Amino acid sequence: MRGKILIVDDDPDIITLLRDRLESLGYVIVTAEDGVHALELVDQDSPDLLLLDLEMPRLAGLGLLKTIMERRRAAVPGQSAAATGSEQGRSELDFPVIVMTAFGTITAAVEAMKSGAYDFVTKPFDMDHLSIVIGKALERESLKRQVECLRSEMETRYASIIGNSPAIVSVVESARRAANSDVSVLLLGESGTGKELFARSLHQWSPRHAMPFVVINCVALTDTLLENELFGHEKGAFTGADRMEKGKIEMAEGGTLFLDEIGDMPLSLQAKLLRVLQDREFQRVGGTRTIKVDIRVIAATNKDIKQAVRAGQFREDLFYRLNVVTLNLPPLRERQDDIPLLAEFFLRRHARDAKRPSVHLTERALSALAHYAWPGNIRELDNALARAVVLCPTDAIDPQVLALSTDQLSRNEGDPEGYLDLPYHESMDQHSRALIMRALHFENGNQPRAAERLQLQRTYLARLIRQKNLSAHPPRG
Repeated sequence: MRGKILIVDDDPDIITLLRDRLESLGYVIVTAEDGVHALELVDQDSPDLLLLDLEMPRLAGLGLLKTIMERRRAAVPGQSAAATGSEQGRSELDFPVIVMTAFGTITAAVEAMKSGAYDFVTKPFDMDHLSIVIGKALERESLKRQVECLRSEMETRYASIIGNSPAIVSVVESARRAANSDVSVLLLGESGTGKELFARSLHQWSPRHAMPFVVINCVALTDTLLENELFGHEKGAFTGADRMEKGKIEMAEGGTLFLDEIGDMPLSLQAKLLRVLQDREFQRVGGTRTIKVDIRVIAATNKDIKQAVRAGQFREDLFYRLNVVTLNLPPLRERQDDIPLLAEFFLRRHARDAKRPSVHLTERALSALAHYAWPGNIRELDNALARAVVLCPTDAIDPQVLALSTDQLSRNEGDPEGYLDLPYHESMDQHSRALIMRALHFENGNQPRAAERLQLQRTYLARLIRQKNLSAHPPRG
């Protein structure tokens, strides 16, 4: 489906001509014989483009256009209903309007463009020319959506996945393979492990990357609000519903819908979501019309979803629909080799925001980060460095500025009693890993110099790096 076009004209012959030609090009066509009927269809069908005749009974084309504009302005808080101007008008319309006019009403067509119309064509019109104008208008709207999508990603500080430890590299490789298909992906992992970042990366690596990436948190809203957020509602569906509104599913058309905290979705909505996954169709709240959608679904949860299925808290059929590809994101304590790299990334970002480019982590601070258990995972690391950049009185960040919980520092090499609490071999392994990673970090990944610092033979250090699956190329300071 290339798009839905609403044709508004009181001449049935013109409507028949336009419908036959545009349907042959793959468009879905909706028609109205006057402006009043068209106004109803605008609210009901959400067209992608309006093809509008100016001379009609009841409500003429220019009056229809101005009425639509007034409604859009009234729906935007703080915007004057009396505002005019072509740029103002175009910014508020949800779809492009192409005006059809006779040679004798060119002035009216120009007036329509001042009121927000995209373009006009004169009657009798050339169908090939009209097809080109329609194509360019829809392409322009598509580009606007892409710009909005990119702006949204920048606002959420979208970044690439950071890390080269075996634990994270394996997941990234699987995610890249899954991204090329449209199958549903289920992301599992503790809170703060980067599930939304992975979802965004899957979208960016997929053929849908130019289309919207829409996020909805399934635990942040009540059952009723979540249903409305997902499916939208029709005009009059409930008290205060004075106009039709699209839901997140419909907004994700052509792109990706990310359902965060899917394990907390109410059972009453799980059945409706199952229909979307099975048939790619749904109905708005208060509506009876079936709406088709083309979306890719990615879901995430920090819950034991299989246990939730066994406990009757999550539908088994929905689980299997979501669980086509499952990616288990490792906690930060299982990818300690990535901590220096992640710390450097977050430090530079927060230092730039705080205009403190010379701030840096001391050797003791790096050691504390490497030996902390990180119960809050990557999110906790990010917050710790943001706090340190703001509160550190000098450019050198020491462990005390990081304010890490002492309960999670039992493996810190500066705490001998903490190491004594561990089994002998585990204690020795943790200590040797920390020594090697710290040496590599301060020698910028140069193994010969790191071996000299540790007073080890180069070949023996290289063997230790392989045996312990350590990163041989830590971030440069």
